[in-house]
Amino acid sequence: MPINDRAITEVKKSVVLLFAGQGAQEVGMGLKLVEEYPEAKKMFDMANERLGFNLNEIMFEGPDDELTKTSVCQPALYLHGLATWEILKSRCPDLMPVAAAGLSLGEFTAYSAAGAYSFERGLDIVSKRGQYMESACNETKGSMAAIIGGDEDSVQNLASEFDLDVANYNAPGQIVISGEIDKIKSALQKVKEYGARMGKELVVAGAYHSRLMVNAQNQLADELKNVSLSTPLFPVISNVEANEISGEEEIKSALERQVTGSVRWSQSMEFLIDQGHELFIEFSPKPVLAGLMARIKKGTNVISVGDPSSIDAAVESLS
Repeated sequence: MPINDRAITEVKKSVVLLFAGQGAQEVGMGLKLVEEYPEAKKMFDMANERLGFNLNEIMFEGPDDELTKTSVCQPALYLHGLATWEILKSRCPDLMPVAAAGLSLGEFTAYSAAGAYSFERGLDIVSKRGQYMESACNETKGSMAAIIGGDEDSVQNLASEFDLDVANYNAPGQIVISGEIDKIKSALQKVKEYGARMGKELVVAGAYHSRLMVNAQNQLADELKNVSLSTPLFPVISNVEANEISGEEEIKSALERQVTGSVRWSQSMEFLIDQGHELFIEFSPKPVLAGLMARIKKGTNVISVGDPSSIDAAVESLS
């Protein structure tokens, strides 16, 4: 009996793609990919040429404080995420992405994977975004803190009381606040009064996803005016809306607002799970998003890929 188109469609494996944000980087990321996969080397070399500096060297050799710089880290994670996706896609041609999401910077990677813009154009955008956010960090005195064990309402009340913003809803009991350093330190003295178990200031360059990033948001908005977006091949879940959005201007608006707005990651994952999606693939040097998913919905199947050995394991698991 001949295999018809319907039969071919039925053997496709539906997956949701997840892309990492800042904090998932580590020195050495991508080195083994470049050594083993010619297609990865081509992408890394192209990135170096387009950016005008040796991103590869920083990714492969560090130092860590150089890789952690926002202007370096964002294009590095974008490049790494798309390279690992291209490799896995070539080795598992039966994969069928049905949705994608990315944490903060990762949302831009997700839109590139969905075909909204080319790899090169997306690299330009995230490079500018990283530069704008780094400048905003340097112009302000901001910080962030993880609030552990508090519910959403109590952490929102804490942030409001100390004139701070909620930056990330990472997972139940793991919410990040952001704003001026002095206000962060004051809020940390009161976390238990707001029902949280503890609070910890994060080692970051500034107050990401807060009002202190407004200059970066305005600059990114100007940059995106010159970008043409194609209709994504599959839905990309917006960080700020925690659901799928469509239309070029709506997507641009969400990407702009994300710079100062809350990353609603926990709600985004719940949205995807409620839609019935069961298989997620994380593209990241470290399995950060898999760890968050374990807190959002224990038992959800997340495959993490970031180097040749994890790609091999993923291919075996997906076969």
